[in-house]
Amino acid sequence: MKIKTKYFDEVEINEEDIITFQNGLPGFLEEKQFVLMNLEETVFQVLQSVTTKALAFIVVNPFGFKSDYSFELDDQVVEQLKIESSDDVSILSIVTLRDTLAASTANLKAPLVINVKEKEGKQYIIQKTDDSTKEYIFKTVNQKEDK
Repeated sequence: MKIKTKYFDEVEINEEDIITFQNGLPGFLEEKQFVLMNLEETVFQVLQSVTTKALAFIVVNPFGFKSDYSFELDDQVVEQLKIESSDDVSILSIVTLRDTLAASTANLKAPLVINVKEKEGKQYIIQKTDDSTKEYIFKTVNQKEDK
């Protein structure tokens, strides 16, 4: 199937690659179907709405820049996403792009949890965490000192 995208113009996608967010995403509750697309030669991906060309989020694997990142999913989310094994799960963080890539941040307080096997996803808001909604992806000396 062909979709129009924010960053790649019109592309062909496999319907099997569509990830369903049953409750949408906060602020976009009507948007329920997305596809992940790679940004070549980067650590970033694009979570593109299947139905709305302008709705696309830059996302990144948070474990790539914060190795001690962790949280526990509650049983309700595990059941909702039909998670049977940790191998079925992909965790992504939505990126806020700044003027420079070094100043860009990722939301670690509300990761996207995706069951890659079942193609079900949810943005999970972590209640008790010291992680930030604006965690620097590329830490510089000054940013490390700010923490």
